[in-house]
Amino acid sequence: MEALHRVVLQKLHLYLCKELLVSEGLLAFLYQEDVVTAPQMDDILAERTPWKRCQKLLELLPRRGPDAFAAFLGALDDFPWVREELLREELNARAQSGSSGVPAGHPESPKTAGKMSILEDVVYTLTYVCLGVPSDRQLSRLASALGAEWESVALDLGVSSAALFRCRADHALCSRDAALAVLLLWRRSRGKEATAARLRQSLRAAGVHPSVLDDIMTR
Repeated sequence: MEALHRVVLQKLHLYLCKELLVSEGLLAFLYQEDVVTAPQMDDILAERTPWKRCQKLLELLPRRGPDAFAAFLGALDDFPWVREELLREELNARAQSGSSGVPAGHPESPKTAGKMSILEDVVYTLTYVCLGVPSDRQLSRLASALGAEWESVALDLGVSSAALFRCRADHALCSRDAALAVLLLWRRSRGKEATAARLRQSLRAAGVHPSVLDDIMTR
């Protein structure tokens, strides 16, 4: 794990132990991503209190390879506020490491760090919101922005032709309402898989610039 990520986990150790419930589902995700082994899962779950489970996981993560931090973020679907705090602390840590004495022109040099911190802020903000499931309000705004491309987006999202026809027929006088009905149907049928990241893919496939969604999700 990157040294900066170890610092982030150490700085937020108390916060994470208070806020995070290390469940079988969370550990199963980390197991799937090859961050923890089956015996390590058993050891963590054997701890009697949520606090000790979290402590054991946090002690383990820094030793589990370069992708452990990213996988840990990916496992936090049920704790979006925790993921947000981790990302915020990572950005702060990167900003503070700008005076590291790295040669000018290097990606981590102080001069370059100032420019990159802005890009990182945007990238991580968009990464965070794209991992979440859009709200009713966000889907409503997206439906208003889509225009004639809403049907192509719906089909790419996996909405069936029959469902698309029903939504069109039920809202024959207003394409925006038909688009919203389709988006709500998609979110209801896909559950946690109905993320903004998935929407972004379908917008791109339908020829709609992803900035349309980025603007809606970040307001």
